[in-house]
Amino acid sequence: MIHLPIATPRPPETDLKQWIPLTSLEQMSETEYDVLIVGAGAAGPAVLWRLCQQWGLSGKRIGIVERGDLLIPTHSMNIATLNASRKRDFYKNISYPLGKSQPEYPGASQVFALGGKTLFWSTASPRMDPSDMQEWPISYEELTPYYNIAERIMNVSKGYTQDSTLTTIMLDILRGSGFPEVTELPTAVDLSATKFGQVHSNALFSSIAFLGSALNLRPFDLAVNARAVQILSENGSATGLRVMTPDMKSYLIRAKTIVVSASTWETPRLLLHSGIPGKAIGHYLMNHSKIVATVKIDRSYFPEVLGTLFIWKPRTAVQPYQMIIYGPDLERYLWYPVFENKEILPEFDIGIETLGVVEPQFENYISLNHSKLDAYGVPEIQVHFSYSEKDRTVIGQMLHATNHMIASLQATIAAKNRQPDLSFYVPGEDYHEMGSCRMGNDPSTSATNPYGRVHGMSNLYVADNSVIPYSGAANPTLTTVALAIRTADHIVHQLTK
Repeated sequence: MIHLPIATPRPPETDLKQWIPLTSLEQMSETEYDVLIVGAGAAGPAVLWRLCQQWGLSGKRIGIVERGDLLIPTHSMNIATLNASRKRDFYKNISYPLGKSQPEYPGASQVFALGGKTLFWSTASPRMDPSDMQEWPISYEELTPYYNIAERIMNVSKGYTQDSTLTTIMLDILRGSGFPEVTELPTAVDLSATKFGQVHSNALFSSIAFLGSALNLRPFDLAVNARAVQILSENGSATGLRVMTPDMKSYLIRAKTIVVSASTWETPRLLLHSGIPGKAIGHYLMNHSKIVATVKIDRSYFPEVLGTLFIWKPRTAVQPYQMIIYGPDLERYLWYPVFENKEILPEFDIGIETLGVVEPQFENYISLNHSKLDAYGVPEIQVHFSYSEKDRTVIGQMLHATNHMIASLQATIAAKNRQPDLSFYVPGEDYHEMGSCRMGNDPSTSATNPYGRVHGMSNLYVADNSVIPYSGAANPTLTTVALAIRTADHIVHQLTK
């Protein structure tokens, strides 16, 4: 008889109760952080990841607080139970309809959860065109190395439509019909095969990937359900952050440097409520004007195996808009679980989305409504927004380009409720709000310096869409992540002097 020792259960190394380690606000209030980050949408986790990468096991203390709770641990389309239509319905149920109280910005919505809107975004990740950045306080060349880093960590490529017959044929048609710039759309989708022990199951990128990468580099403290209500400051220096829990307990977290990444809406709200000085804070709000058409394509022009469609027409110096063509049929064929059976249709729908440049105006701004407080005693925001004459001219160009593209594809506009499915989206439905804490060199026209440091403050930074000074026409997430990584590098340099 062979005698072997009896195996005993291995005790857990940590008391891990969620899919990511959490720290209580009570514990965080007992620590002074080298860097404390407010918000875990796209930019906050990017700052966190870069700090963890740069500092390694140096002993620096990093904390991050998120207003929302844990929702899902990956992009919604990586979840087998969510197809495109269920994802849309899920988003409507868990998002906060800010626009319902904002008549001048009625399409706005917010997601309060770890990962924010990156749990639901389209993954479209084009760079800004150099012509977009001519009036920025930094050059395209300065941002290029950070674009490279962001694209690598987010797995940005043009590979999603590789070998797609539909994309190849439509590119040829459009290039011969007055759209020579068209190319495959860069998307943040991990197309790597699972091998050598590396599991690539999170195909569509969300900022949860930043948190995971950071966690595997070094420890940090993360609190959820942690509402930042006030930045404490003294003599031009931020000293700490007042944070509250849903049961109204209040905690003070001390920090040597604070990075606010709470969103275009919540970042200026927090700064203004905290009494942080700055004429431009909350002002120069921008979005993208947006026209969307759904058109029908005759199936007989294409072979049986279509593939996917993601085509991008970038803006040019003389065309202040970009166009994205996607399909076939956004909700049934572009993204869908592997086990869904798909029929071959006699015709199919594609979408044409046109996004236009919107100019920064001081008169487009976010203010505090002191007569309406939330449950934490923080004033709600009021959004003041309108399109300028220049913006309206761009919208006219967008409509002309959309109709030209439809004609070039020999397509017909689909019907929706017996009306042509060609729509101008109201402000907020583009999801690209930006600019409310714009960067610049002049404190009278910008809220932060070119590294995101708030003017007049030695250790308070902003890293999110709100620092973008000119909208351009490209989807902003990649640019925001690149800027956030650049801000993190600057903070590392400042704290290691």
